[in-house]
Amino acid sequence: MAGSNAGAASVGVCYGTSGDNLPPASTVVGMLRENGFTVVRLYWPDPAALAALAGTGIKVVVGAPNDVLPALATSESAAAAWVRQNIQAHPLVTFRYVVVGNEVPAGETAHLVPAMENVHAALAAAGLGHVKVTTAISQGTIAVHLPPSAGEFTEEARSFMGYVVSFLERTRAPLLANLYPYFVYTLGLGHMDMGFALFTSPGPVVQDGEYGYQNLLDATVDALYTAVARLGGSRVRVVVSETGWPTAGGAAASVENAMTYNQNLVRHVRKGTPRRPRRVEAYVFAMFNENLKEAGVEQNWGLFYPNMERVYPITFGA
Repeated sequence: MAGSNAGAASVGVCYGTSGDNLPPASTVVGMLRENGFTVVRLYWPDPAALAALAGTGIKVVVGAPNDVLPALATSESAAAAWVRQNIQAHPLVTFRYVVVGNEVPAGETAHLVPAMENVHAALAAAGLGHVKVTTAISQGTIAVHLPPSAGEFTEEARSFMGYVVSFLERTRAPLLANLYPYFVYTLGLGHMDMGFALFTSPGPVVQDGEYGYQNLLDATVDALYTAVARLGGSRVRVVVSETGWPTAGGAAASVENAMTYNQNLVRHVRKGTPRRPRRVEAYVFAMFNENLKEAGVEQNWGLFYPNMERVYPITFGA
């Protein structure tokens, strides 16, 4: 594995575990430290990972997976037990957010806000009210990306996002969104130049009033801000909870493009977006190539191979 970088990483990383050949969590946490990562996203409260992260100072974004939402939504005691077993049981872990549900399917969103409310109350009762409760939405919830000033959720998403945004506005929590310019580009939703997706356009591609957009991620983040504000969430911050580019398995998937996207992402997030020129909190997907995922691009998002070698050279430091 390449040597460590000086300085803290300006992005976080998503640590998924859908592989049967991944290194043990204690080794992975060592890799996070070597590479300067100061924040990591876990999709479930993996006890081995949380034990390894204890005392490191690395901030942890932890998921309450979709399959536990019905229990969390319908029982305050179930939510209290979940918090006790997965958050309070790890007092030396620095928790940043609890992500209640990840891209919850439309038919299951009735459980979402009740589950968020119960987890929020359980954390407060445990003296952990500083740990924000949120959820992560998919890019598919956004109906209009361009121009960003016209940003809007799909009709289906609006049916539940109004309640989500109201909760986040009230509790001062951010909205997490999994945003992938790769998919927008490859699905041809705008017949755009690849440079707009890869942060390599030499100048603005989309002019939106006084704001010029040189890359799709900025445009999508600002479209999401517009959509959230339409639902009354003018103070809700958007966090890019997943983004990246695959190295193989599909159209435009290559090591070169993935390296270009992620290295430019690391450099770019410090600048913020045209409408919000403050640093964007973003998480690269993913730490490893995961062989138990669906064949094709899904197995090829990793920054590292399971043997801990880098897939391509990249500097995570700001």
